[in-house]
Amino acid sequence: MNKILAVDDSASLRGAITFALTKLGKFDIVEAEDGAHALGVIDQHREQGTSTFDLILVDVNMPKMNGFEMIEQVREMPDYRFTPILFLTTENSNESKAKGRKLNATGWITKPFSPENLLGIVERVLHK
Repeated sequence: MNKILAVDDSASLRGAITFALTKLGKFDIVEAEDGAHALGVIDQHREQGTSTFDLILVDVNMPKMNGFEMIEQVREMPDYRFTPILFLTTENSNESKAKGRKLNATGWITKPFSPENLLGIVERVLHK
């Protein structure tokens, strides 16, 4: 089962992601409320010796640490250099997308999303 880290400051959106991706029993979702919390979750999993995340879904605009700042730090971790990272955000400017590409984000999904569309993209990225 693939392990996915869903990072968004909206609890309802994290719930929607979790619902959309767990209903088929293919994915294990771990939630984080912002970039700083997500880095803590990653560190906690490392300390526990549990496997790394297979995919990270992250919003751009969040308190404490935004998605760009988080991804910059995640990409510095040797075990996350090539992990797929998808932005899932309302942000849709060409400038933001270019910044995401520069940080080696795998893709960009604009909110609102349909559960079926999200599931299809995640399955393609993870080659399911």
